[in-house]
Amino acid sequence: MFSLWHGSGMKGNNNVHSPSVLFLSPTGYKYEGVKFEKGNCGVSIMRSGEAMEQGLRDCCRSIRIGKILIQSDEETQRAKVYYAKFPPDIYRRKVLLMYPILSTGNTVIEAVKVLIEHGVQPSVIILLSLFSTPHGAKSIIQEFPEITILTTEVHPVAPTHFGQKYFGTD
Repeated sequence: MFSLWHGSGMKGNNNVHSPSVLFLSPTGYKYEGVKFEKGNCGVSIMRSGEAMEQGLRDCCRSIRIGKILIQSDEETQRAKVYYAKFPPDIYRRKVLLMYPILSTGNTVIEAVKVLIEHGVQPSVIILLSLFSTPHGAKSIIQEFPEITILTTEVHPVAPTHFGQKYFGTD
């Protein structure tokens, strides 16, 4: 079944710059398309970003996926990294960063800082998000103008408790 997860994974993968190739169909028809380029990877911001992994894997079966666990302090709203594990050659890859609900942007900004510490250039990061607030998207672009943000909806109020509802822990 096609879902927003699949759509965001496909759209993110389509935005990774792939070379144009001339294809020849079995009936002899020639057409121009793009060739899937190896070297992409997904990075999910735990927990809610993990909900997007299967959609990405359905589009790109052998894609490598890293993880970042970031928690925001309830009082200060400051994001703190607790865990990060990536493919060892992530600095050579294009990164599809998965985070379904973008509210303030603080968590994503912290995740991008961790990716940069591991040698990833912001220009090769594509944020895949289902719902974004204008404030969150603006915060990320102000901090890292080279990042591409793909979202299905921009609205001033983001859905709350997405991870808890998706994983059944609300």
